[in-house]
Amino acid sequence: MTKTLIFTALLIFIPISIAAELLHWGELTVFITACLAILPLAAWMGTATEEIAVVVGPSIGGLLNATFGNATELIIALVALKAGAINVVKASLTGSIISNLLLVMGFAMFLGGLRFKEQKFQPTVARINASTMNLAVIAILMPSAVDFTSAGVSESVMQQLSIVVAIALIAVYVLTLFFSMKTHSYLYDVGVASEEEGGFTEEGQKPNLWLWVGVLLVVTLLVAVESELLVGALEEATQQLGLTQLFTGIILLPIIGNAAEHATAVVVAMKNKMDLAVSVALGSSLQIALFVAPVLVIAGWFFGQPMDLDFNAFELVAVGVAVLIANSVSSDGQSNWLEGTLLLATYFVIGAAFFFHPVLEGVG
Repeated sequence: MTKTLIFTALLIFIPISIAAELLHWGELTVFITACLAILPLAAWMGTATEEIAVVVGPSIGGLLNATFGNATELIIALVALKAGAINVVKASLTGSIISNLLLVMGFAMFLGGLRFKEQKFQPTVARINASTMNLAVIAILMPSAVDFTSAGVSESVMQQLSIVVAIALIAVYVLTLFFSMKTHSYLYDVGVASEEEGGFTEEGQKPNLWLWVGVLLVVTLLVAVESELLVGALEEATQQLGLTQLFTGIILLPIIGNAAEHATAVVVAMKNKMDLAVSVALGSSLQIALFVAPVLVIAGWFFGQPMDLDFNAFELVAVGVAVLIANSVSSDGQSNWLEGTLLLATYFVIGAAFFFHPVLEGVG
């Protein structure tokens, strides 16, 4: 309930951010208020999706949850991509993967582990997610490896290669949905998140489908508006804050877009529902790698923007490290507070490295 009240109170920043833009209160004010406005919108988008899923049934509901799971980050990235902020988009992709694997799962394991000595979750699902995440790392590594080992690879060739890889990743994503929702759905039966965390509607009351569809449409529109404000103020605001766009994309934007999921994972972990917490963290990372990133590559082609999967070496190292330790910690199907601490410490070290990393123009 406390989480609900906080997100509801933050809705006040929607009109404040719009006023800041119209009344020219400064790019930094617009940036900060837009960031704060996106936090509750992401929460309401998740709640609306879950309530609709309750009405339409598990199959369509599961597909809806899978589609809108990272809608906030996708909208922000699409707006940034259309504005030509390619480096920020790439950084936000790798940052989202790192954030979910280390920060979200780390906090869930740490805080849950403080209340319960050992927490268990489905090891088979963890192993499958780990293998799929390894594939995603290989997929984003290959275009970068081609660029690194070849002289004079043109931008168009790199984009064509990335589109081929993107199609393969989307195919794998569709197959993982079929696996989790049809052939092996019993492995993923971790309950409805809104029931576990005490959502916005009263328990036992059937959700009003058209009301929540309307909420979802309005929230999606508002996220698009706030994303425009955020991206428009991004460059000047980060300069005033003394931050690089790489750090902003890797650390700040994923935290903003994932805030609602962070809260959900931590709340359910503290209720000893570690299956659901791990599902939120690992599932979100996989969706970024297998769906959001490929969609952005294809969208870049439509927008006429040179969006590809050629990431800079430092981002690849960070993602590889995050996947390695997350897979190591989650492979046995149980967790404790120390393992959560290891994930959080890794995230802190990676974040510090990106904060002090000198970014050259045109890199990444």
